[in-house]
Amino acid sequence: MKRIFFLSVSIIIMVSFFYWQNNALVITKHVINSDKIPKGFNHYKILHLSDLHNKNFGKRQEKLVGRIKKEKPDVIVFTGDIIDRRSKDLKPAALLIDQLVELAPVYFVPGNHEWDSDLKRKLETLLMNKGVVILTNKVRIIERNGERIEMAGLDDPESGLSIRSSIKRISEKMQPDLYSIVLSHRPTWFNTYTRAGFNLVFSGHAHGGQIRLPIIGGVFAPGEGLNPKYSEGIHQQDHTSMVVSRGLGNSSFPLRIFNRPEIVVITLQSE
Repeated sequence: MKRIFFLSVSIIIMVSFFYWQNNALVITKHVINSDKIPKGFNHYKILHLSDLHNKNFGKRQEKLVGRIKKEKPDVIVFTGDIIDRRSKDLKPAALLIDQLVELAPVYFVPGNHEWDSDLKRKLETLLMNKGVVILTNKVRIIERNGERIEMAGLDDPESGLSIRSSIKRISEKMQPDLYSIVLSHRPTWFNTYTRAGFNLVFSGHAHGGQIRLPIIGGVFAPGEGLNPKYSEGIHQQDHTSMVVSRGLGNSSFPLRIFNRPEIVVITLQSE
């Protein structure tokens, strides 16, 4: 009897732990300093989301939207995989986007799951109808307090176009004197982003390594394998900073362990 009791308690504790690990949102905040950031963009707040994979956070995404609303972002960027290629349901993404566009301008780039999904065209139509800016190899100027920066996005290699080809396309449209923010689903090309001279890059894809362990960090990430180098946090090289989101949902592997779903908030600071 005691054995059954302790087994039942252990199962309840384990289930509760896994539920918390996969549903309790965490907000990570960083400040990015640069003398290239115009003073008009001092304290400009960028909220970064990635890899929803059709996950729901409460009824009508209310838990996720509630946390985002409290941050009062100036802009929201989403770096791909808002849907999952194994699902035919656009509702989780639609419910989220419906509410995000009411909070701030939203910029989006596709990830590999968009390109692998039969719903890609329907998703693009939905996003555009809601006012989301899809930055597939495009550049947009953002103005604030009379000053300007530029926001660009790279298409995912699943599209058939290489990262280098995408970089070439947007580099021809970019203005080197402006502070550049680039959205790209995959962080593995960090050295390439650095050589291109991008100032701030937002990426996802790695899911934080799915399982995170002390000292080791992330255990596995697609495209990087075991012990991935770029699974979360900020990475800096030369004049480029890359912010990697641990993401919100799961795909092939259904659990996050010591790796709660993440909202990233970046505040720009002019030096």
